Amino acid sequence: MRTILFDPVNGAAGDMITGALLAAGADREAVIRAMASLVQIPETSIVTRCGIQATYVKTHAKEGSRTLEEVLARLRRSDATEDVKEMAARVFTRIHNAETRVHGDHAHFHEVGADDAIADVIGACTALLSLAPDAVAILPLPLGRGTIRSAHGIMPVPAPATAYIFEESGLLTRRTDEETGELVTPTGAALLAEFRRSFAEGDENGTIAAVGYGAGTRNPKDRPNVLRVMILESNESLPVVDILETNVDDVDGEVIAHTISRLHREGARDASAAPIIMKKGRPGHLIRVICRTEDSERLAKIMAEELGTLGVRCIPSVHRFIADRRVLSVRIPEGDEIGVKIGYSKGNIISVKAEFDAVAAAAERNGLSVRDVKKRAEEIAYRELEEWRMGE
Repeated sequence: MRTILFDPVNGAAGDMITGALLAAGADREAVIRAMASLVQIPETSIVTRCGIQATYVKTHAKEGSRTLEEVLARLRRSDATEDVKEMAARVFTRIHNAETRVHGDHAHFHEVGADDAIADVIGACTALLSLAPDAVAILPLPLGRGTIRSAHGIMPVPAPATAYIFEESGLLTRRTDEETGELVTPTGAALLAEFRRSFAEGDENGTIAAVGYGAGTRNPKDRPNVLRVMILESNESLPVVDILETNVDDVDGEVIAHTISRLHREGARDASAAPIIMKKGRPGHLIRVICRTEDSERLAKIMAEELGTLGVRCIPSVHRFIADRRVLSVRIPEGDEIGVKIGYSKGNIISVKAEFDAVAAAAERNGLSVRDVKKRAEEIAYRELEEWRMGE
């Protein structure tokens, strides 16, 4: 079992999270490519914070102010996978909900609506998913003390939006005695809250397989402005999930599609609909949701609310096999780079699948069929994997 442990030594911000995950072994090419599709090619460097070497990510982006809809439109245009785009959208929705509680309806993003914040969120989500964790653990976050100057004036620390994200997510916090200023940004809090919601809750038990430090911009002399990530491997039993099911025969396709999207946003590990024949030969759909045990009751209520169903079956404590995964970036003869997802178990490759969005874009650019581009990318990935094995 692989757990990603976030240790906010002296805070958490989007660039620190991205840098720490890169230093711990995240797919650098995929992260840079996704971020570069929104801003200039980001710069990564090794810096020192109070004697600790850490990875610093600089996006070279301009400041800006946007609505949630404008931010989501920017995310959709990025060269990231659909899983990354969906996770990033949930991160910004969290921030938007917190900002709305602070400022009221029609709130605009200011600092967090700038291109660098959008790129940081895309980069952090890409980095985390490339590491294919089974679980995520987050140590208590430092609250900070003092005030900060924002687009709305001087604000207390933690910033009001950050405090609301802490409240909504249930992230643990810890008090800081000295006046430190802002240690956790709204972007950093929303990213960690989403990571915690998207994966099973891990603990600190296991063998440390990798360590990475991400650096913040500031460099105080008395404390290291870094966030630490540790990848823990353990021989614990397979992750356990619950399966929720209900049959519906009077719900149209648009409502079912909306419900499945909402269930994903609310933390379902998977949600699907399959056509079935019900009693008296009536056509209907089987709605199935895979989720963490602690989310079962909440997601069952959403199913009842959206679908109007009177009953949801819960099949508890199902062991879930999760293959190890990585993304291999390959270049086809036409020059396009395509990510290929590799699934393997106990050292054996069990699946090789090119990312469809990149395949479709390359096919359109080069006047080729999607099937041909997909086949080329996967064949190149197979060859590179075999060459790597022979060179071991």
